[in-house]
Amino acid sequence: MSTDLIIEITGTVLSLIYLFLLVKENIWCWLFSILSAILFIYSFIGVKLYSEAILYSFFILFSIYGWYKWSQNEKGETLAIKTLPLKNHIFWIIAGFILALGVGYIFKTYTDAEKSFIDSNTTVFGLIASYLEAHKYLYAWVYWIILNAVTVGLYFSQGLKVYAGLYVIYFVMSGVGLWNWRQKYLGTNA
Repeated sequence: MSTDLIIEITGTVLSLIYLFLLVKENIWCWLFSILSAILFIYSFIGVKLYSEAILYSFFILFSIYGWYKWSQNEKGETLAIKTLPLKNHIFWIIAGFILALGVGYIFKTYTDAEKSFIDSNTTVFGLIASYLEAHKYLYAWVYWIILNAVTVGLYFSQGLKVYAGLYVIYFVMSGVGLWNWRQKYLGTNA
């Protein structure tokens, strides 16, 4: 078994632990996010998905931020799940597409990046979804559902079959996460 495959499998296992703990709202999810992101960065540089490598670098920062955000409650309570108005989502979507177009253009023009426009969209919207997730906005899961579906195809096309399989699981678990967080949100705000 090659070193690259071992790194891909290890990153996948750590990511699954992260996702399971995230759905359960366990603060330790952020540690597993950091560890898996380090391994993903290595893999993405190897297959020239530079935007994805940048995304996972930011995932490390967002994981540190999420860990801080989830632990700052002085009363020992968990951070409450909340929602954003539709106008905020419209802003994030428009801004995301504009930024992704610019990032995609830069990578297409100035590097040997593969699939630069798809890669830049998953990167930009991954950052947006990570920000929303760190603040426990319920519909961050919808962003993840869409992103995970697109990412499956992107990774598979680059020969990252283990990571593509992981994102099939992420796609399903994002639906589970949305369901669980929505039930908790409705129960708290009924």
